[in-house]
Amino acid sequence: MILAERYNHLGGLSTGGLVIWIDRMSGWDGDHLIRGLAEELIDRLPRDAIRGPSRSLWGSREAAAVAAWAPRASAHHGVVTWAPMIDPEWLKLVSLDMVTDARVELLLHSWVVAPLVEDGRATGAILESKQGRVAVRARVVVDTTGDGDMFAAAGEDAEGDIDTDTIHHCANTASLLAGVDSDRWLAFRTGDPAAFKEFMRRGRESVRHFILPMTGWRDDVIVFMGPRFAGFDVLKIDDLTALELLSRQSVVDLLNFYRANAPGFEKAWIMLTGPQLGARHSRRLVGVKRMTGPETKSGQVLDDEIGVSPSLGPNLPAVSVPYGALLPRRTDNLLVAGRHISTDAQTHSFMREIPQCWLTGHAAGVAAALSVQAGVAPRNLSVADLQAKLAAQGAYLRTPATT
Repeated sequence: MILAERYNHLGGLSTGGLVIWIDRMSGWDGDHLIRGLAEELIDRLPRDAIRGPSRSLWGSREAAAVAAWAPRASAHHGVVTWAPMIDPEWLKLVSLDMVTDARVELLLHSWVVAPLVEDGRATGAILESKQGRVAVRARVVVDTTGDGDMFAAAGEDAEGDIDTDTIHHCANTASLLAGVDSDRWLAFRTGDPAAFKEFMRRGRESVRHFILPMTGWRDDVIVFMGPRFAGFDVLKIDDLTALELLSRQSVVDLLNFYRANAPGFEKAWIMLTGPQLGARHSRRLVGVKRMTGPETKSGQVLDDEIGVSPSLGPNLPAVSVPYGALLPRRTDNLLVAGRHISTDAQTHSFMREIPQCWLTGHAAGVAAALSVQAGVAPRNLSVADLQAKLAAQGAYLRTPATT
C-alpha cells in the first residue's frame, strides 16, 4: 500500500490548514457517532494536546455545562457535544505513527498529477516529485485530494452548485495567535455584554474583515478560522494566490486591533499561518448514490451505510452515510473519500467537515483493502463484509449486518 502526500505532513486541513476545531462527533443525545479511525486518532493524542468536554457531559443540556463549553465551541443549540480543540503538531505526529504502524509506504512531497485509467479501470497514478515523474501501479485507487482531481481527470462528472454568498463556498488561510490570556478574553466576552457589544461595533468599523477568534487547546493560544472570503475559485492559481495575500494581511489587521482593544490580547503574537489554504468546496462527485437534503433529514438507515454523521440540529435525526456516495459511476477500481464525495449542495455543508472526512476515509480505505483481497472491483464488493470489517474496527453502524 502506498500513500502519496503533497505536503511534508499528514492530516490535511486539521493539521496544515489549522482547522484545529474538530466539529461535532457526537449526536444530540450524547452518543459517540463518528468513531473508528477518528476515535483512534483522538485517543492517541496526549492529554495536553486536546481540550474538550468529558464523556460524561456529551448530550448534557445542563445550563452550567452549556455555559462553560459554548464559548469554546463545544456546546451548540443548548447541548454539550464532542467537538474538541486539538494541537495540530501532535495530530501530525499521531497520523504519521498510525501510517507507519500499518506498514504503509509513505511518499511525502509527492504530487499526484493524473490517474492511470485503462479500459475503464483505474490502474494507478502518475506522481510528480523532486525526482521527476513516476507511474505507480495499483489495483485500487482512492482519491482524497479534496478537489476530486483524480476522479475528474478520469472523466467522472462533478457538481459545483454552491451559493457563492454562503460559508460553504468560502476559502481562506487560518492563523494561530499565541501569548493570549484566553480566560480574560472569555470573561470579557461573556461577562460584560454592553462592553462586548461596543467592542464588536468598533471592530466592524475599524477592521475591513473583522471576525472573532476561537480559543485553542491551551489557554494561551487562539485560532482565527478566517476571515472567510467568497467568490474565489480554488481550482485557479490566481485566486489561490489572492486568497493567501488577503488572509495574511487580514490577520495582521486583526492582531493590531485585538492588541489595542481586547482584554487578554495585549501580548498576542502571530504563532503560525496555515501552510495549507482552507478550501471548503470545489468539485463534488456525481456518484452511484448521491446524498441529498431530504434523504439525510428522513432518518432512514440505508442498506449500504458505512458510517453515521451527526445532524445539523437537535430536531433532525442522525444521518446515514452510504457506500454508494464513494463510488464513481463509470470508472472501476476507483474510490472517493473526503469533502468531494457525492452529495447535493445542502448535504455538503456538513459532509465536508473533518470528522465526516475521517469517516469516509476510513470506509474507503477498508473497501479498497477488501476489494483487493477478494479480487473484485469496489462496486462489486460485499457491502455486508465491508460493514462487518468497519464495525470490527470501531465504526458506529446501525445496519442489520452489524447489530
